[in-house]
Amino acid sequence: MTKAAMATVALATTGLMLARPQAQAADHIDAPGTGGDAAADITDFFAWHEGDRVVAAMAFAGLDVPGSTGTYDDQVLYGIHVDNDGDNVADQTVWARFGQDAEGNWGVKVEGLPGATADVIGPVGEVLDAGLGLRVFAGVRDDPFFFDLDGFQATLSTATLSFDPSNDTFAATNVTMIVVEMSIDGVAAGSNDLQLWATTGRL
Repeated sequence: MTKAAMATVALATTGLMLARPQAQAADHIDAPGTGGDAAADITDFFAWHEGDRVVAAMAFAGLDVPGSTGTYDDQVLYGIHVDNDGDNVADQTVWARFGQDAEGNWGVKVEGLPGATADVIGPVGEVLDAGLGLRVFAGVRDDPFFFDLDGFQATLSTATLSFDPSNDTFAATNVTMIVVEMSIDGVAAGSNDLQLWATTGRL
């Protein structure tokens, strides 16, 4: 199974084998076949330009309860891909995987981070130093997605617009996230427009 979600960043300045694709968009456990595989279910993907870096954040395993420890699976490969020349082919790819030590503690390994001098390895739930001022985080966060799902469902069932802009169905729910900071020089190659997308694949 593979899954993907996409984002675009406009800059003001300067062989793994996976099974067949199953979904091509982010969701909150509502796409066919994703409900039973929370670790591979991308809920959202965000990317933005901040100073001399590009930040990308992949959220997965949505609708988790507050106080949860996160959803980690050593058989899922997480990818953040960057196209800097408009050909819809990744020119840079950051790969992340989770694993456990002998005591059962979860950690993350991030490979191919543009601007970093080495792979980033460390425990989940902590901000990890990736070198040269770059950072990596993997762990639980409050779900940033805001949506009135109740109003959406009422609209579908009654054909009357029923959205309440003050109602956030996803408030007080958690997601597990992988957040990476990449240097602009490492990803942009002089381009002012980047296409970024995230994928998960079960190994």
